[in-house]
Amino acid sequence: MKAQHQDICFESVESAELEKIDTIISRYGFDKSLLIAIMQDAQAEYGYLPKPVLRRISERLHVPYVQVLGAATFFKAFRLTPRGKNLIHVCLGTACHVRGAPRILEEIKRELSIETGGTSRDGLFTLETVNCLGCCALGPVVQINNDFFGRMNASDIIRLIRKYANK
Repeated sequence: MKAQHQDICFESVESAELEKIDTIISRYGFDKSLLIAIMQDAQAEYGYLPKPVLRRISERLHVPYVQVLGAATFFKAFRLTPRGKNLIHVCLGTACHVRGAPRILEEIKRELSIETGGTSRDGLFTLETVNCLGCCALGPVVQINNDFFGRMNASDIIRLIRKYANK
C-alpha cells in the first residue's frame, strides 16, 4: 500500500511539472512546425530536456516520439541531461591546442572526476570542449559561464575551479 502511495505522489509531482510544458506548447498553438521553438522554451524552463517532457511534446503535437528525440539529439544546443551550475568550455582550437589546452582539459577532468560532456556529482560543473572561443592570441582559453580566462595553465585552472565552487 505504501509503495502505491509513493507512486501516486510521484505521478502528481510529475504531472505538475508537465503542466509547464503544456503551457509552453499551448503558447505555440500546438503547431508541430514550431517543434524546435517549443523545445528551446522547454529547455529554458527545465534547464535540459527530460524524457517525460519530450514524450509530452510528442503526445500534444501528435509527432512520433522518435522524431522529437531525433531533433533533441541532432542539435548540439539541446541537452538530455541536467547541466551543472557552472559551464566550463575548454577551447581546443589550433592556437589553444599547441599552447597546452589538452593538458588543461585533463586537469579539469581529474579535478572534477568527470569526462567531457559530463556534469560533476555535486551538480556544480559541466565540462564541454569547443573548437574556438575567438580569443586565439590569449590561448589556451577557458570559459566559465560568461567569463573568459586566457593564458591558462594547470595550476591556474585548479584555483579557478575552486573559486567557482565556492561562489
